[in-house]
Amino acid sequence: MSKAVKHSNNQQSRITVRSQGSAYIQHHKLMAADSLQRLLATPASSLMTWVVLAIALALPMTLYVALENVKQLSRSWDQTSQISVYLKKGVLPRFAEDMTADLNSWPEVNSAVYISPEQALKEFSASTGLSDVIFGLDTNPLPGVISVVPVLNNQDETALEALQQKLQDQKHVDSVQLDLMWVKRLYQFMELGQRLVWALAALLGLAVLLIIGNTIRLAIEGRKDEIRVVKLVGGTDAFVRRPFLYTGIWFGLGGGLIAWLLLNIGLFWLSGPVEKLISLYGSEFTLQGLGFSDSLLLILDGVVLGWLGAWLAVARHLNRIEP
Repeated sequence: MSKAVKHSNNQQSRITVRSQGSAYIQHHKLMAADSLQRLLATPASSLMTWVVLAIALALPMTLYVALENVKQLSRSWDQTSQISVYLKKGVLPRFAEDMTADLNSWPEVNSAVYISPEQALKEFSASTGLSDVIFGLDTNPLPGVISVVPVLNNQDETALEALQQKLQDQKHVDSVQLDLMWVKRLYQFMELGQRLVWALAALLGLAVLLIIGNTIRLAIEGRKDEIRVVKLVGGTDAFVRRPFLYTGIWFGLGGGLIAWLLLNIGLFWLSGPVEKLISLYGSEFTLQGLGFSDSLLLILDGVVLGWLGAWLAVARHLNRIEP
Protein backbone atom coordinates (compact mmCIF):
# COMPACT_ATOMS: atom_id res chain seq x y z
CA MET A 1 0.00 0.00 0.00
CA SER A 2 2.80 2.37 0.96
CA LYS A 3 4.62 1.62 -2.30
CA ALA A 4 1.51 2.47 -4.30
CA VAL A 5 1.08 5.72 -2.40
CA LYS A 6 4.76 6.61 -2.86
CA HIS A 7 4.57 5.86 -6.60
CA SER A 8 1.45 7.98 -6.89
CA ASN A 9 3.13 10.86 -5.07
CA ASN A 10 6.21 10.66 -7.31
CA GLN A 11 4.03 10.64 -10.39
CA GLN A 12 2.07 13.64 -9.14
CA SER A 13 5.29 15.53 -8.37
CA ARG A 14 6.61 14.85 -11.88
CA ILE A 15 3.35 16.06 -13.37
CA THR A 16 3.51 19.16 -11.17
CA VAL A 17 7.09 19.95 -12.20
CA ARG A 18 6.23 19.36 -15.86
CA SER A 19 3.16 21.60 -15.64
CA GLN A 20 5.14 24.31 -13.84
CA GLY A 21 7.82 24.20 -16.52
CA SER A 22 5.20 24.35 -19.25
CA ALA A 23 3.49 27.29 -17.53
CA TYR A 24 6.85 29.06 -17.15
CA ILE A 25 7.64 28.69 -20.86
CA GLN A 26 4.11 29.67 -21.82
CA HIS A 27 4.34 32.83 -19.71
CA HIS A 28 7.62 33.77 -21.41
CA LYS A 29 5.98 33.36 -24.83
CA LEU A 30 2.99 35.47 -23.75
CA MET A 31 5.21 38.23 -22.33
CA ALA A 32 7.40 38.29 -25.44
CA ALA A 33 4.35 38.52 -27.72
CA ASP A 34 2.64 41.10 -25.51
CA SER A 35 5.78 43.27 -25.37
CA LEU A 36 6.12 43.22 -29.13
CA GLN A 37 2.44 44.06 -29.61
CA ARG A 38 2.77 47.05 -27.29
CA LEU A 39 5.73 48.34 -29.32
CA LEU A 40 3.89 47.87 -32.61
CA ALA A 41 0.83 49.61 -31.16
CA THR A 42 2.88 52.85 -31.09
CA PRO A 43 4.86 52.51 -34.34
CA ALA A 44 6.05 56.12 -34.58
CA SER A 45 7.69 56.32 -31.15
CA SER A 46 9.01 52.77 -31.37
CA LEU A 47 10.54 53.43 -34.79
CA MET A 48 12.23 56.59 -33.53
CA THR A 49 13.77 54.66 -30.65
CA TRP A 50 14.89 51.87 -32.99
CA VAL A 51 16.53 54.35 -35.38
CA VAL A 52 18.39 56.14 -32.56
CA LEU A 53 19.63 52.80 -31.25
CA ALA A 54 20.61 51.73 -34.77
CA ILE A 55 22.72 54.86 -35.28
CA ALA A 56 24.45 54.33 -31.93
CA LEU A 57 25.21 50.70 -32.83
CA ALA A 58 26.21 51.41 -36.45
CA LEU A 59 28.80 54.14 -35.78
CA PRO A 60 31.49 52.00 -34.06
CA MET A 61 30.84 49.13 -36.47
CA THR A 62 31.31 51.55 -39.39
CA LEU A 63 34.69 52.58 -38.02
CA TYR A 64 35.58 48.91 -37.53
CA VAL A 65 34.67 48.06 -41.14
CA ALA A 66 36.67 51.05 -42.41
CA LEU A 67 39.70 49.89 -40.40
CA GLU A 68 39.41 46.35 -41.77
CA ASN A 69 39.28 47.72 -45.33
CA VAL A 70 42.38 49.83 -44.70
CA LYS A 71 44.15 46.68 -43.47
CA GLN A 72 43.06 44.86 -46.62
CA LEU A 73 44.28 47.75 -48.78
CA SER A 74 47.63 47.86 -47.00
CA ARG A 75 48.28 44.23 -47.95
CA SER A 76 48.30 45.27 -51.61
CA TRP A 77 51.03 47.88 -51.10
CA ASP A 78 53.74 45.36 -51.85
CA GLN A 79 55.92 47.61 -53.93
CA THR A 80 56.03 50.24 -51.22
CA SER A 81 57.20 47.70 -48.69
CA GLN A 82 60.00 46.20 -50.75
CA ILE A 83 63.47 45.71 -49.33
CA SER A 84 66.44 46.39 -51.62
CA VAL A 85 69.28 43.91 -51.09
CA TYR A 86 72.46 45.24 -52.75
CA LEU A 87 74.96 42.55 -53.67
CA LYS A 88 78.71 42.86 -53.51
CA LYS A 89 80.54 43.96 -56.60
CA GLY A 90 81.52 41.10 -58.88
CA VAL A 91 79.02 38.51 -57.58
CA LEU A 92 78.35 36.03 -60.36
CA PRO A 93 74.79 35.92 -61.73
CA ARG A 94 74.36 32.24 -60.85
CA PHE A 95 75.15 32.95 -57.19
CA ALA A 96 72.67 35.83 -57.20
CA GLU A 97 69.99 33.65 -58.79
CA ASP A 98 70.61 30.85 -56.27
CA MET A 99 70.27 33.34 -53.45
CA THR A 100 67.03 34.68 -54.97
CA ALA A 101 65.59 31.17 -55.15
CA ASP A 102 66.58 30.60 -51.53
CA LEU A 103 64.92 33.85 -50.42
CA ASN A 104 61.68 32.86 -52.15
CA SER A 105 61.51 29.82 -49.87
CA TRP A 106 61.61 31.90 -46.69
CA PRO A 107 58.23 32.09 -44.89
CA GLU A 108 58.67 35.79 -44.11
CA VAL A 109 59.30 36.65 -47.77
CA ASN A 110 56.42 37.09 -50.19
CA SER A 111 58.57 37.32 -53.32
CA ALA A 112 62.15 38.03 -54.36
CA VAL A 113 63.33 39.18 -57.80
CA TYR A 114 66.93 39.51 -58.97
CA ILE A 115 67.86 42.62 -60.98
CA SER A 116 71.19 42.28 -62.72
CA PRO A 117 73.59 45.27 -62.95
CA GLU A 118 72.90 45.56 -66.69
CA GLN A 119 69.12 45.58 -66.14
CA ALA A 120 69.46 48.10 -63.30
CA LEU A 121 71.52 50.36 -65.55
CA LYS A 122 68.88 50.23 -68.29
CA GLU A 123 66.06 51.00 -65.85
CA PHE A 124 68.03 53.87 -64.32
CA SER A 125 68.79 55.25 -67.76
CA ALA A 126 65.15 55.08 -68.82
CA SER A 127 63.89 56.74 -65.62
CA THR A 128 66.45 59.61 -65.60
CA GLY A 129 66.84 60.27 -69.34
CA LEU A 130 70.62 60.33 -69.01
CA SER A 131 71.25 57.45 -71.40
CA ASP A 132 74.04 59.20 -73.33
CA VAL A 133 75.97 60.00 -70.17
CA ILE A 134 75.41 56.60 -68.56
CA PHE A 135 76.36 54.52 -71.55
CA GLY A 136 79.48 56.66 -72.00
CA LEU A 137 80.87 55.26 -68.74
CA ASP A 138 83.71 52.76 -68.94
CA THR A 139 82.25 50.47 -66.28
CA ASN A 140 78.82 49.85 -64.84
CA PRO A 141 78.75 51.47 -61.37
CA LEU A 142 75.50 49.78 -60.32
CA PRO A 143 75.57 46.52 -58.34
CA GLY A 144 73.18 43.62 -58.65
CA VAL A 145 70.03 44.02 -56.55
CA ILE A 146 67.50 41.58 -55.16
CA SER A 147 64.11 43.19 -54.61
CA VAL A 148 62.43 41.47 -51.65
CA VAL A 149 58.75 41.91 -50.81
CA PRO A 150 58.14 40.84 -47.20
CA VAL A 151 55.00 39.30 -45.74
CA LEU A 152 53.16 41.96 -43.71
CA ASN A 153 50.40 39.85 -42.17
CA ASN A 154 51.86 40.15 -38.67
CA GLN A 155 51.62 43.95 -38.79
CA ASP A 156 54.78 44.35 -36.71
CA GLU A 157 57.74 46.52 -37.75
CA THR A 158 60.09 44.54 -35.48
CA ALA A 159 59.61 41.55 -37.80
CA LEU A 160 60.79 43.67 -40.72
CA GLU A 161 63.82 44.80 -38.77
CA ALA A 162 64.63 41.16 -37.97
CA LEU A 163 64.26 40.26 -41.65
CA GLN A 164 66.52 43.14 -42.61
CA GLN A 165 69.23 41.89 -40.25
CA LYS A 166 68.81 38.33 -41.51
CA LEU A 167 69.30 39.52 -45.10
CA GLN A 168 72.33 41.55 -44.08
CA ASP A 169 73.97 38.43 -42.66
CA GLN A 170 73.70 36.56 -45.95
CA LYS A 171 76.73 35.81 -48.06
CA HIS A 172 77.32 38.12 -51.08
CA VAL A 173 75.22 40.90 -49.50
CA ASP A 174 76.82 44.34 -49.31
CA SER A 175 73.94 46.35 -47.79
CA VAL A 176 70.20 46.21 -47.21
CA GLN A 177 67.94 49.22 -47.56
CA LEU A 178 64.54 49.35 -45.86
CA ASP A 179 62.41 52.42 -45.21
CA LEU A 180 60.54 51.60 -42.01
CA MET A 181 59.01 55.01 -41.50
CA TRP A 182 55.92 54.38 -43.62
CA VAL A 183 55.45 50.99 -41.95
CA LYS A 184 55.60 52.54 -38.47
CA ARG A 185 53.13 55.22 -39.50
CA LEU A 186 50.78 52.60 -40.89
CA TYR A 187 50.92 50.44 -37.77
CA GLN A 188 50.43 53.44 -35.49
CA PHE A 189 47.41 54.41 -37.55
CA MET A 190 46.03 50.88 -37.19
CA GLU A 191 46.56 50.90 -33.43
CA LEU A 192 44.97 54.33 -33.11
CA GLY A 193 42.01 53.16 -35.18
CA GLN A 194 41.52 50.08 -33.01
CA ARG A 195 41.52 52.18 -29.86
CA LEU A 196 39.05 54.60 -31.40
CA VAL A 197 36.77 51.68 -32.24
CA TRP A 198 36.81 50.46 -28.63
CA ALA A 199 36.38 53.95 -27.18
CA LEU A 200 33.51 54.79 -29.51
CA ALA A 201 31.89 51.41 -28.91
CA ALA A 202 32.07 51.92 -25.14
CA LEU A 203 30.62 55.45 -25.29
CA LEU A 204 27.82 54.55 -27.66
CA GLY A 205 27.15 51.34 -25.74
CA LEU A 206 26.60 53.52 -22.68
CA ALA A 207 24.32 55.73 -24.77
CA VAL A 208 22.28 52.67 -25.77
CA LEU A 209 21.93 51.68 -22.11
CA LEU A 210 20.72 55.18 -21.22
CA ILE A 211 18.23 55.26 -24.10
CA ILE A 212 16.81 51.85 -23.25
CA GLY A 213 16.77 52.68 -19.54
CA ASN A 214 14.84 55.90 -20.07
CA THR A 215 12.38 54.18 -22.41
CA ILE A 216 11.73 51.38 -19.91
CA ARG A 217 11.37 53.95 -17.10
CA LEU A 218 8.61 55.66 -19.05
CA ALA A 219 6.98 52.29 -19.69
CA ILE A 220 7.07 51.50 -15.96
CA GLU A 221 5.54 54.89 -15.12
CA GLY A 222 2.75 54.25 -17.60
CA ARG A 223 1.93 50.85 -16.06
CA LYS A 224 2.15 51.71 -12.37
CA ASP A 225 -1.42 50.71 -11.59
CA GLU A 226 -1.04 47.39 -13.41
CA ILE A 227 2.19 46.65 -11.49
CA ARG A 228 0.51 47.46 -8.15
CA VAL A 229 -2.35 45.06 -8.91
CA VAL A 230 0.04 42.26 -9.90
CA LYS A 231 2.07 42.74 -6.71
CA LEU A 232 -1.14 42.89 -4.66
CA VAL A 233 -2.24 39.45 -5.85
CA GLY A 234 1.18 37.97 -5.08
CA GLY A 235 3.17 38.51 -8.27
CA THR A 236 6.92 38.23 -7.72
CA ASP A 237 9.48 40.79 -8.86
CA ALA A 238 10.67 38.37 -11.55
CA PHE A 239 7.11 38.03 -12.81
CA VAL A 240 6.66 41.81 -12.95
CA ARG A 241 10.11 42.38 -14.46
CA ARG A 242 9.71 39.91 -17.32
CA PRO A 243 7.64 41.98 -19.82
CA PHE A 244 9.97 44.98 -19.48
CA LEU A 245 13.01 42.80 -20.12
CA TYR A 246 11.40 41.53 -23.30
CA THR A 247 10.67 45.13 -24.27
CA GLY A 248 14.39 45.88 -23.94
CA ILE A 249 15.26 42.80 -25.99
CA TRP A 250 12.86 43.82 -28.77
CA PHE A 251 14.30 47.33 -28.82
CA GLY A 252 17.85 45.97 -28.98
CA LEU A 253 16.99 43.45 -31.68
CA GLY A 254 15.23 46.04 -33.82
CA GLY A 255 18.08 48.50 -33.37
CA GLY A 256 20.66 45.87 -34.34
CA LEU A 257 18.76 44.85 -37.47
CA ILE A 258 18.27 48.45 -38.60
CA ALA A 259 21.96 49.19 -37.89
CA TRP A 260 22.94 46.19 -40.05
CA LEU A 261 20.65 47.41 -42.82
CA LEU A 262 21.95 51.00 -42.69
CA LEU A 263 25.56 49.85 -42.69
CA ASN A 264 25.11 47.59 -45.70
CA ILE A 265 23.23 50.28 -47.63
CA GLY A 266 26.05 52.74 -46.92
CA LEU A 267 28.72 50.26 -48.01
CA PHE A 268 26.83 49.49 -51.23
CA TRP A 269 26.48 53.19 -51.94
CA LEU A 270 30.20 53.88 -51.39
CA SER A 271 31.65 50.74 -52.98
CA GLY A 272 31.61 52.02 -56.57
CA PRO A 273 33.35 55.40 -56.01
CA VAL A 274 35.88 53.92 -53.56
CA GLU A 275 36.90 51.12 -55.91
CA LYS A 276 37.23 53.57 -58.84
CA LEU A 277 39.38 55.88 -56.73
CA ILE A 278 41.69 53.07 -55.62
CA SER A 279 41.97 51.77 -59.20
CA LEU A 280 43.43 55.13 -60.25
CA TYR A 281 46.42 54.29 -58.06
CA GLY A 282 46.91 50.97 -59.84
CA SER A 283 45.57 48.78 -57.07
CA GLU A 284 42.85 46.16 -57.26
CA PHE A 285 40.57 46.66 -54.27
CA THR A 286 37.07 45.54 -53.36
CA LEU A 287 35.28 47.21 -50.48
CA GLN A 288 34.53 44.55 -47.89
CA GLY A 289 31.29 44.62 -45.93
CA LEU A 290 30.11 42.79 -42.84
CA GLY A 291 30.68 39.06 -42.75
CA PHE A 292 28.30 36.63 -41.10
CA SER A 293 30.12 36.66 -37.75
CA ASP A 294 30.35 40.46 -37.68
CA SER A 295 26.67 40.79 -38.60
CA LEU A 296 25.68 38.35 -35.89
CA LEU A 297 27.88 40.18 -33.38
CA LEU A 298 26.24 43.50 -34.24
CA ILE A 299 22.73 42.13 -33.71
CA LEU A 300 23.68 40.25 -30.53
CA ASP A 301 25.28 43.41 -29.15
CA GLY A 302 21.99 45.20 -29.65
CA VAL A 303 20.04 42.43 -27.92
CA VAL A 304 22.43 42.22 -24.96
CA LEU A 305 22.55 46.00 -24.50
CA GLY A 306 18.76 46.17 -24.76
CA TRP A 307 18.29 43.48 -22.12
CA LEU A 308 20.92 45.00 -19.82
CA GLY A 309 19.50 48.51 -20.12
CA ALA A 310 16.00 47.21 -19.34
CA TRP A 311 17.25 45.17 -16.37
CA LEU A 312 19.06 48.16 -14.87
CA ALA A 313 16.01 50.39 -15.31
CA VAL A 314 13.63 47.84 -13.82
CA ALA A 315 15.96 47.13 -10.88
CA ARG A 316 16.08 50.84 -10.09
CA HIS A 317 12.45 51.87 -10.54
CA LEU A 318 10.37 48.77 -9.82
CA ASN A 319 11.09 48.65 -6.09
CA ARG A 320 9.63 52.10 -5.69
CA ILE A 321 6.18 50.89 -6.71
CA GLU A 322 4.43 49.22 -3.80
CA PRO A 323 0.82 47.89 -3.69
